[in-house]
Amino acid sequence: MQAFLEYVVKGLVAHPEAVTVTPVERQGTTVYELRLDPQDVGKIIGRQGMTINAIRSLLLAGSAKKGLRCSVEIVEDQPART
Repeated sequence: MQAFLEYVVKGLVAHPEAVTVTPVERQGTTVYELRLDPQDVGKIIGRQGMTINAIRSLLLAGSAKKGLRCSVEIVEDQPART
């Protein structure tokens, strides 16, 4: 599922080299933490969240076929303040 998610997201963004997908296990569910270039976050979320909801639906359907539970979260790293 991680490779699928990376393939879809990298196809949508302007900076595919900045995309990282990290799987994290939480209460029996695999949560894929998606980190992107700050300029690409809006492209992945889409208008009214349409794009990220479509990605979540595809991931949910694909993981259900394999008997898994998965979800996606976009992680926005805040720069450290000095």
